[in-house]
Amino acid sequence: MQVTVVNAVEEDTAKVERKTKRVPTLRSKVYDQLSRAQGLADADKQAEAFEVLDTVKDKASSMNSYELAMMYNFYGFIYYEAENYDKAIEAFENVVQQQPIPESFEQATLFSLAQLHMMRGNYDKTIEKTEKWEEIQLALYPNKAIPAKNLVLKAQAMYQKQDYAAASGYINEAIEQVETTDLGFQVEEQWYVLQRAAYYELKQPEQVKNVLLKLVKKFEAAKYWIQLAGMYGELGMEDKQLATMEIAQQKGFVMTGSDMFNLAQLYYYHQIPYKAAELMEKAIDQGKLAEDERNLSFLAQSWNFAKETEKAIPVMLAAAKLSENGELFAQLGQMYLNMDKWQQAIESSQQALEKGGLRNQGMAHLVIGMAKFNRGDFNDALTELAKAQEYDGSRGMATQWKKFVEGEMKQYDTFASVSS
Repeated sequence: MQVTVVNAVEEDTAKVERKTKRVPTLRSKVYDQLSRAQGLADADKQAEAFEVLDTVKDKASSMNSYELAMMYNFYGFIYYEAENYDKAIEAFENVVQQQPIPESFEQATLFSLAQLHMMRGNYDKTIEKTEKWEEIQLALYPNKAIPAKNLVLKAQAMYQKQDYAAASGYINEAIEQVETTDLGFQVEEQWYVLQRAAYYELKQPEQVKNVLLKLVKKFEAAKYWIQLAGMYGELGMEDKQLATMEIAQQKGFVMTGSDMFNLAQLYYYHQIPYKAAELMEKAIDQGKLAEDERNLSFLAQSWNFAKETEKAIPVMLAAAKLSENGELFAQLGQMYLNMDKWQQAIESSQQALEKGGLRNQGMAHLVIGMAKFNRGDFNDALTELAKAQEYDGSRGMATQWKKFVEGEMKQYDTFASVSS
């Protein structure tokens, strides 16, 4: 908050702007005392400054409205510098109660009051003081637009009051005013942030995305790139989500473990598992992601999806040991089966059954049955396949395999009898 009225005493009082009312003169003896108080305040001698102002206040009955307003202005300034904002508000309220005073002085004080009320969470008061400022402005300059700074302050207050539609209206008007008019300055970053937040609360993701596009273009910040990628995802634009995250990674903005995990998931979703695995491995090695069940199992699945089974196996084993159920051991069993490692497939599937909590217990029996068949243990294979038939999720495959194993047994028996 910037108190803009403090230096009013430095103006030539004969040149104070008067548009609609006659303002009394600030006498030199009062001016000298106020200047002295300001000098003490500037030298961090607040107590002495207050003593000077109190001396001036003792003569309040002989002072005109402008002199009283300037005195209260200095009280407000010193209280503000001391971070006693409630007292500062009280003093500035006394300023605008003194009439007549110059309109420019009154407006500056009203704006300071609006900012102070905003700081104190008095949002209705913020709007009230801002609109009083505007009332004076329209009376003086009926054809001039309300300044963007006023619109922004009202937007902030409305947002805090959770009136998001009003907040959006004010901040949109402020931004449009600056973007379409040569005012000699650019839209501030926080204005776009407020605009984005209002659109978000109004559940307008397309508009949120458009604001974020401006933020990434105008302000090179990691958070805006990550947020933009997230909005593309929310809008179902997964290709743009991945492209945005990759650009962010190239810029060095994908730094946190959560962001790296999200990008790895995007790679996996877009069937680029090798990149997913590399990124997950990097995040774990750098200590940005913990070596826990979630991260290790996803890393193993990524390596496996990328046909890098030898890399996937030890990671999946580590994840399986951390898991509270046998699901990952069951997946490990299937991986070993695909690698023709029958004994390891059997052992991992048995561990899965022992640990329990499987989504489909029958699949573990099916893997054991298939592995035992490939080892030539036909009877044991049929026993496991019969168990697999007891479960809906594995009954179909188990039945087919059981027929196949029985057929192989008959051929084997026939061949054996002929040979003998």
